[in-house]
Amino acid sequence: MTLQTTNRIKMPLGFWDSIRQLGLTAQDVARKARLPLTIITEPVVTTIQYFAIWQAYSELIDDTAQGIIKLATGFETAHYPPAVLAAYHARDYRDALKRMTRYKQLCPPESLHIIEKSEDCTIELDWLNTEQPGPPILTGITLAFLLELGRKGTGQSLTAKFVEFPHFTGDVQTLEAYFECPIQIGAKCSKLTLHREDLDRPFVSYNAELLEILTPVLDQSLNAQQYNRSITHMVKWIMKRSLSGGRPDIHTIASELGMSERTLQRRLTEEGSNFKHLLTQVRHEQAREYLSDPSLDIKEVAFLIGYEDQNSFYRAFRAWEGDTPSKWRTEHSEETR
Repeated sequence: MTLQTTNRIKMPLGFWDSIRQLGLTAQDVARKARLPLTIITEPVVTTIQYFAIWQAYSELIDDTAQGIIKLATGFETAHYPPAVLAAYHARDYRDALKRMTRYKQLCPPESLHIIEKSEDCTIELDWLNTEQPGPPILTGITLAFLLELGRKGTGQSLTAKFVEFPHFTGDVQTLEAYFECPIQIGAKCSKLTLHREDLDRPFVSYNAELLEILTPVLDQSLNAQQYNRSITHMVKWIMKRSLSGGRPDIHTIASELGMSERTLQRRLTEEGSNFKHLLTQVRHEQAREYLSDPSLDIKEVAFLIGYEDQNSFYRAFRAWEGDTPSKWRTEHSEETR
């Protein structure tokens, strides 16, 4: 099986209605994106088309910050797709964010990862199965909507603690006023950091009966979609995301994929692989990538790929490359000059 299905993205039905409310037409966006007008009535697009639509919207709206805020706040709940409805009608903010993270997999290319630590809850945005990052306006709307979800669900004016963007060319002060927190531009990845205590706030929009209907249907769709993806690719992607300072175990990854360890092992075997081999492969690939960054010392590289003992990393790397990490780095840095 291949990952071609993940290149099929379903546009939210309310997207075109929302941009009309902002004074734009669907035809204008399609033309600006250099896409056929049939794209308006065809709900499924490719990743390239999806990014082109958002970039066109960004250019037509003129003010990127206002474009983010207006669309994030103006998207009516009546137009929410089922996956977002399940989050909006969740029990509390934590439950809503977990549902958003889980069901976002039904509509790539954005992927969300939640990290709760100390007094913070950080949500990282990544891009699934594409080397090209999404347009800054798409990143901004995704992060703004996560905060807006909490505000609408709780009925309270929640604030963020910190927002990070790799790239952004709009009015940062306007965006800071919306998030009510500092915004860093030039970060390695896109992040929204919330007050962890806010996650316990109950949702006034909680609807247990609706969730009983939506959850099984969404879970069934997610399981079917995951089965049609390359499980090897998915496991490697999760491993790379969770390597730092530890060794990803099959139980944790199987749980994140929503399947049993036995099912995961069987799926990997069907694709001619196994968990141990993939972990070694991921560590090797990440080691080469990190060593190519001169700002990282070797001890830090060892930690980032899950080795607490630097000597163990040296032995593993010598087995992979037939050389020490420091010599490999020196030789390859000379090759790129």
